[in-house]
Amino acid sequence: MSTPLRMTSDLRRQLILSAAKRCFARHGFAGTTTKSVAAAASISEGLLFKHFPSKAALYAEILAEECEADPDLMHLLALEPSTATLVELVRGMVEHFMQITVDEQEAQRLRLMTTSHLDDGEFARLLYGKVGDLIGPVFTSSLERAVAAGEASRIGNEPLNLFWFAHHTVLTAALTRLPAVPCLTYGNATDLERQLCEFILRGIGLNEAAIASHLDRETSPAPGQSVTEESA
Repeated sequence: MSTPLRMTSDLRRQLILSAAKRCFARHGFAGTTTKSVAAAASISEGLLFKHFPSKAALYAEILAEECEADPDLMHLLALEPSTATLVELVRGMVEHFMQITVDEQEAQRLRLMTTSHLDDGEFARLLYGKVGDLIGPVFTSSLERAVAAGEASRIGNEPLNLFWFAHHTVLTAALTRLPAVPCLTYGNATDLERQLCEFILRGIGLNEAAIASHLDRETSPAPGQSVTEESA
């Protein structure tokens, strides 16, 4: 009689994540426990903790996997570092956060992120680390190219901080729109996104000529293409 092969660590990890996704989808973050995830994965809670030290770590890993499975984000991160890539990255981040409030699942995640800052910070630290590892290198290398091309001024000695300043700006703007009655009304949504992009791009050092050139290039339809076709 043959001996069953032991499950590899990577496979066990993926099975745990699959079980956790089902639990979080059914019960939400607050209603899910590591015990319930372990039961769904048919393992002991102790074995689960060998792979993920906490529920927050499980959830952060799931969100990171979702980001890595996003074809639009992966396309953007695969672009050659440049001023144009930097502008597209900022514009994409602004659009993402401004759309969070119309997606209930994303809105719940934003609430969780906010609560984490007011609690022990574990989930926020984990997610910041994963986002920084994923997007930070493209941001900083593109900023370096912009500086080298004379399209941006160098600001400080920690370019990754500029990414986080941009991230915190759009995160806070999204928070003001999270309640059913927004805490702050900025005005027209399209104008807000444009203003946020310009504010962030100036803040990270881009000059006016570069902003006008690359931001308009990213937002204007190609000749013969309608706005509807562009966004389809």
